[in-house]
Amino acid sequence: MNSKQRAYLKSIAMVTEPIMQIGKGRLTPEITESVSEALEARELIKISVLNNCQESPDDLARVLAERTKSEVVQVIGKKIVLYRESKKKKKIELPK
Repeated sequence: MNSKQRAYLKSIAMVTEPIMQIGKGRLTPEITESVSEALEARELIKISVLNNCQESPDDLARVLAERTKSEVVQVIGKKIVLYRESKKKKKIELPK
């Protein structure tokens, strides 16, 4: 992903509400599966990391990206934005 594409995805993410939360329950296989399903359906998702989570948002973003084969668009404070192109229903057209 180049910087122009990342900037485009960040602009979309600014107006997107978080669809998931990760708290003290940590990163379970169920959460990873939910994130993967959400990425397939939406391509771009925002996740909130709650204050009671013991892991840092940067670490969570890196692990989630590895497990779901997605890309970390950005991590700002306690928000994670991930992107993965859908295999079935492509919704977001990235700039070249």
